[in-house]
Amino acid sequence: MESSAVDAVLLLSFGGPEGPDQVKPFLENVTRGRNIPSERLDEVAEHYFHFGGISPINGINRALIEQMRAEFARRGDDLPIYFGNRNWDPYVEETVTQMRDNGIRRAAVFVTSAWGGYSGCTQYLEDIARGRAAAGEGAPELIKLRQYFDHPLFVEMFADGIAAAAASLPDDLRADARLVFTAHSVPIAADERRGPRLYSKQVAYATRLVAAAAGYGDYDQVWQSRSGPPSVPWLEPDVGEHLSALAEAGTKAVIVCPIGFVADHIEVVWDLDNELRVQAEEAGIALARSTTPNADPRFARMVAELIDELRLDGEPARVVGPNPVSGCGIVVDGQPCSSSPRCVAADAPD
Repeated sequence: MESSAVDAVLLLSFGGPEGPDQVKPFLENVTRGRNIPSERLDEVAEHYFHFGGISPINGINRALIEQMRAEFARRGDDLPIYFGNRNWDPYVEETVTQMRDNGIRRAAVFVTSAWGGYSGCTQYLEDIARGRAAAGEGAPELIKLRQYFDHPLFVEMFADGIAAAAASLPDDLRADARLVFTAHSVPIAADERRGPRLYSKQVAYATRLVAAAAGYGDYDQVWQSRSGPPSVPWLEPDVGEHLSALAEAGTKAVIVCPIGFVADHIEVVWDLDNELRVQAEEAGIALARSTTPNADPRFARMVAELIDELRLDGEPARVVGPNPVSGCGIVVDGQPCSSSPRCVAADAPD
């Protein structure tokens, strides 16, 4: 087997409950060791119960896997695809053990986060290392594909989503609609953990790329879904507070692009499609929310292209804008991982 060859693909994701009885155990998994009060978990659980106790994320990932299979078949590629999660069934430990039992020796890992930083990249490397440790002797080598926040198809999908959202607004409001990008907030200390504001810089850079592709020279970039005690500083401004400021300034229409998310999971469908939408209606603002990649065939094509980069040691496909931003800072083959099509995770980094 060639050094860059792989014999399988693992889609690695966050996980989510698929029934009301799974919601609380899932949230306990997510928050284990963080001393989150039980009443806070009960509050978040209500967001899931609003949708029947089912997170959209697993269903979206399964649909994406089907799109990946179709894309691979179109290319004449018979790579098997496995699915593992950090926080819920199918757990990554069980999936990697199954891969070992099936004779998989070396697999590419596509994670459902486009970003660097701890939660977007390093924690997935920890998941990979944990899965390999659980599989034990004979565990396959797992190679995390690079971050893709500047991949041309990533930029194209979000730009097209903005265009579709704008088209849904009333004709008389469309031209003056304010474009607002949002991503998941994190504590400022976490944003600085692997370098100066790595995650927030990547989000800001991707936002510039997508805004330019969508034809917008002026826009806002904000944050959402923060949690934790008020004493801990998080990335700001919050999307709800920003919407209030826009309302006070007389804004009549807003296009919200959740650029920080690759799927319409709970932070999108609850925080934006419910809470923010109600706030907008009360403020008299027409709100249009652009879609995320979800199971778009182009998302599957992007995965295939990332795998091709790995196999061929090719030059990563990127949209290049002013002041390009680096990757997570982990060094692979003597280069930052943003410059490499792979991110080897034999051992989890600090």
